[in-house]
Amino acid sequence: MKFLVGGSGSGRAVYAVKGDDAVDLTALDPAVGDDLMALITNPALAKSVVAKVEGAPTVPVASITPALPVTRPGTIICLGLNYTDHIKEGGYDIPDYPALFMRGRNSIMAAGAPLVRPSCSDKLDYEAELMFIVGKGGRHIAEADALDHVFGYTVFNDGSVRDFQRKTHQWTPGKNFDDTGAIGPFVVTPDEVPAGAAGLKIESRVGDEVLQSSNTANMIWSVAQTIATVSEYTTLEPGDLIAMGTPPGVGHAKKPNPRWLKPGEVIEIEIEGIGICANRIVDEKDMPSKVAAE
Repeated sequence: MKFLVGGSGSGRAVYAVKGDDAVDLTALDPAVGDDLMALITNPALAKSVVAKVEGAPTVPVASITPALPVTRPGTIICLGLNYTDHIKEGGYDIPDYPALFMRGRNSIMAAGAPLVRPSCSDKLDYEAELMFIVGKGGRHIAEADALDHVFGYTVFNDGSVRDFQRKTHQWTPGKNFDDTGAIGPFVVTPDEVPAGAAGLKIESRVGDEVLQSSNTANMIWSVAQTIATVSEYTTLEPGDLIAMGTPPGVGHAKKPNPRWLKPGEVIEIEIEGIGICANRIVDEKDMPSKVAAE
């Protein structure tokens, strides 16, 4: 099943996507709620509502404004350095343990929303990534059982402010600017893709300019290995988000000059079988003040 969380004239809802059309699952059963958490935590509810999709009224997918698939994820964990050629272009040594960092909620936003270049830097970069949503939580999850803990897969753009990323070995500043991590719009269940979402084409582009083009088969650490590794030190919970790192071709490594994202451009991240995450780049000075909005 392919899901889309988003808003329309009737408010935000969870939709089942069938081609260019979508069925409002929240209208079929209000227990579904307005993001994926109810379906993630209640497999029986998910099974019952999906059974009602056939023959239900549809709306065009194009009429739905995407929202985050999980409104308030508990933990957002990201892998760095998970494709060998990306490691080489960044000048790093190939690690024997994944480079892990965390993002805060203010740093993420939905596909289609403005991706904000901060006022303090013009070095905004893109990173095409596979992301998965934890379905069943746990600690010390065995690699052999790990894929049973995945609810679904989505697309992530790990927008990175490179000069701030380099200010510290921990990467935290450059990976946590507000509204730089775009997610979605679609979430596909594991039965829709190969095991661990391996073997899928992954690409980033601006217009006709292809920036990255690779395959998720080239990841060093698979989804299953990542779940086993992360759950060794922390308890994973339903709705947690884990991003799987980016392939080569990022902007800071372009020769002879870096390729930074500019206001007005639309960056697209596409993963085969999952969908396209597209966001327009906007200068922070042109965005409404969050302080004023509060």
